[in-house]
Amino acid sequence: MYTSAQEIPPISIFQPKTYKAEAQNWAISQSQDKFIYVANNSGLLEFNGAKWQLYPSPNESIVRSVKVIGDKIFSGCYMEFGYWQKNNFGNLDYTSLSNKIASKLLEDEEFWNILKIDKWVIFQSLSRLYVYDTKDNNIDIIDSETRLNKAFNANETIYFQGLGKGFFEVNNGKANLISDHAVLKEKIVVDIFYIDSKLLFLTQDNGFYWLDNNQLNKWNIAANKALDLKSVYSCKRLKDGSFVLGTISNGVLIVDKKGEILYEINQLSGLSNNTVLSVFEDDESNIWLGLDNGLNMIDFDSPFKIYNDYQGIIGTTYASIVFNGNLYVGTNQGLFYKKQNTKRSFKFIEGTKGQVWSLKEIDNTLFCGHHNGTYIIEGSTSKLISQENGTWDFTPLNDNLILQGNYSGLFVLEKQDDNTWFLRNKINGFNISSKHVQYAGERLLFVSHEYKGVFKVELDANFMNVVHFGKAPGVSKGVNSSLVKFNDTIYYAYKYGIFKYNSKQDTFVKDATLSSIYKDFEYTSGKLIAIKEDDQLWAFGTDYIYAISKGSFDNNPKIESIVFPSSFGDELSGYENISKISKNNYLVGSSYGYVVLETNKIDDYQYAISINKISSKAANANYSLLDKIQSQDFKYKNNYFHLEYSIPLFNTYYQPKYQYKLEGLHKDWSNWSTETSHSFENLPSGNYTFKVRAKVGNTLSSNEASYSFKIEKPFYKSNVAMFFYLLGLLLFSLLMHNIYRFYYRKKQKKLLTEAARKLELKQLENQQQAMRFKNEKLEQDIENKNRELAISTMSLIKKNEFLNLIKGELNQVKDVKDVKPVVRLVDKNLNNTDDWKFFEEAFNNADKDFLKNLKAKHSNLTPNDLKLCAYLRLNLSSKEIAPLLNISVKSVEVKRYRLRKKMNLDHESSLTNYILGI
Repeated sequence: MYTSAQEIPPISIFQPKTYKAEAQNWAISQSQDKFIYVANNSGLLEFNGAKWQLYPSPNESIVRSVKVIGDKIFSGCYMEFGYWQKNNFGNLDYTSLSNKIASKLLEDEEFWNILKIDKWVIFQSLSRLYVYDTKDNNIDIIDSETRLNKAFNANETIYFQGLGKGFFEVNNGKANLISDHAVLKEKIVVDIFYIDSKLLFLTQDNGFYWLDNNQLNKWNIAANKALDLKSVYSCKRLKDGSFVLGTISNGVLIVDKKGEILYEINQLSGLSNNTVLSVFEDDESNIWLGLDNGLNMIDFDSPFKIYNDYQGIIGTTYASIVFNGNLYVGTNQGLFYKKQNTKRSFKFIEGTKGQVWSLKEIDNTLFCGHHNGTYIIEGSTSKLISQENGTWDFTPLNDNLILQGNYSGLFVLEKQDDNTWFLRNKINGFNISSKHVQYAGERLLFVSHEYKGVFKVELDANFMNVVHFGKAPGVSKGVNSSLVKFNDTIYYAYKYGIFKYNSKQDTFVKDATLSSIYKDFEYTSGKLIAIKEDDQLWAFGTDYIYAISKGSFDNNPKIESIVFPSSFGDELSGYENISKISKNNYLVGSSYGYVVLETNKIDDYQYAISINKISSKAANANYSLLDKIQSQDFKYKNNYFHLEYSIPLFNTYYQPKYQYKLEGLHKDWSNWSTETSHSFENLPSGNYTFKVRAKVGNTLSSNEASYSFKIEKPFYKSNVAMFFYLLGLLLFSLLMHNIYRFYYRKKQKKLLTEAARKLELKQLENQQQAMRFKNEKLEQDIENKNRELAISTMSLIKKNEFLNLIKGELNQVKDVKDVKPVVRLVDKNLNNTDDWKFFEEAFNNADKDFLKNLKAKHSNLTPNDLKLCAYLRLNLSSKEIAPLLNISVKSVEVKRYRLRKKMNLDHESSLTNYILGI
């Protein structure tokens, strides 16, 4: 069996749940824009490289055949055939051809095949050929007397097999028998080919036959043994002359033009189903397989060939090497080998069961670093020369000594005189696991431990002991880091970049050029591998591997990036491995086997990008498809847009990336993304051009797809609205002018009125102030008058008291005669009317209306009564009044009593209070 050791091209698998249709796929074709079309049980499938779309058949029956001719996609199904054509919205519209001859169709007729020759398109059922003339749209019918399994186009001639009759050629609308050989009568013919002026027939169960000069002979090829064991259902001859044979239960066989089997691929080696209903080769030489359950695509021209260990016999590959004509593969399950460039199965090398870490050729000897220790491999045998567990790797010290790194530190292997190797010693003083070790010469070496860092180790002259060790300057620890020696320079790589050791400065210095490969989050592992045969250093990124070599004209390194899908080996971070196995061929370990990289097949193929569908809507509405050919002007409310785009790349191992910008909104391109559509919401009015481009790996698409459109201004921004805005503004300005003029006039009038009022108030205040000043002056005058009155009254009282005192003293003089004249003089002064007049004048000045009012109220009062009232008005007591009237206090009381009576006052009323109240 070849399957156990096949290195096959990558296979992309499309399950029914992916394309959202039924499982069976009967035919495949490709359009001019590279879209793939598939005849499926649910209808016609369209695939643009990013999105699948299903178009149910007109009568919702199974689509059995499909063929793209020009801009039309012809299809056949149950009781129906016709063609589909893409409209300006990006969808397919169907036109029926069979409805022209619906009455002539046979009952339950299905159309299994479609052929083209010159201007005719031929639809084949199991009973007839329907020939459609694309020029005049006529349909002719060619009947068969027997069952038509399949019709064929070879050398622009239509052939068909009549079971039990033989093989026929259609000429001028008539069927002519060309051979009635028993094989062609009884054996089902799957396909025929016109090669070197001869017809080659492929039968379902008996392989190939040549028809030459009416003689049918079996094609004697190496593939016959395999073909005799298989039942072929479908076939396609490829552009390079090889054949892809789809079988009923054994997958596909790919046979070259000489009859040698190139590949035998089935479910065991990667297909999703073993029954192949249809085979198709697209424009990029990809092989499409329509299966009984799903679709598969084989990237036949891929630079990758994959060895998948689905049986779990080999396991994950950690090391590989070609040595003495054998390919050795070290895995987590042991060491395996096979002859180079053969499809033989890998064989296990006894005694090596377990984890293999490294394979290295030194001094024409193959060393194997193993979990169990160190092996020397000779052909198919192994010899354990060191039982120190966990040998990571080997580094030559000189012609006779090899340094090996182990789980427990550093060890030295020595070559004996008979050219055999043995473990000489452990290097004392260093017990750290030494996964990566590089010898710098002069007994100086560097050891990397991803959790402890990089150590600089100095050994003694005999490589027996460590003289000194410590952390290497310039770098720190890093997960998935590594050390490698390339062009006599030691490099250390980890997430912060790639550093090289500078012996003069005794430190690691960052290499800016090499570190650039870790840009844009490309870092996954610092594993570096030097391949001496090519003088190249290899590094690993997320979706790339990098081949680093010397520049052609200077010492600056040249970096070549090679697209390498992460799905090939993403479970080996820190343990990536690559080795050269032949010219232009490199083996890269993976978690399920390995991948062979053929660098001569790396082709920077450029794909054309296209915008597939455009739709727009208003807010809170549903999207409607737009004409993607004609640019349009949209109302402002329809300012939501959704655009779908893709390149026709069908290999699922490659992930194309897209970049867009909307001119009129964006100045710069967006970030690269794997999204194949984008929406713009609530765009402002203006002119826009949407542009999109793609890249696969480092290669940009050959074009930029674009779509231009215009969003009209909303009504409130239109010219009409602007006119009304201007008119309204003028009217508003006029109105506001009048309002303001009226307002300011009114305000001016109000201000004038208020100013007049304020002036009037000011004048009034001034008058009041003047009156207040006048009143204050009058009050001051009154106070002065009152003061004068009080003084005069007090003077009179004092005077009268004094005169009465003198009179009293005189009256006590015994000689009255001598003092009588003096007494009379005193009495005269006591009854001086001038004093009263003076008092009356002063009193009237102080209280001028009192006496007048009193006379008016009490006209019967005498002048003496008025005097008494005046004194009472001054709130003088009887004792104070008596001297003024020159009477006794008692007489004053009598006068008061009489005055009360004259005034008719009640007994309870106070005379003084009454007089004060007048």
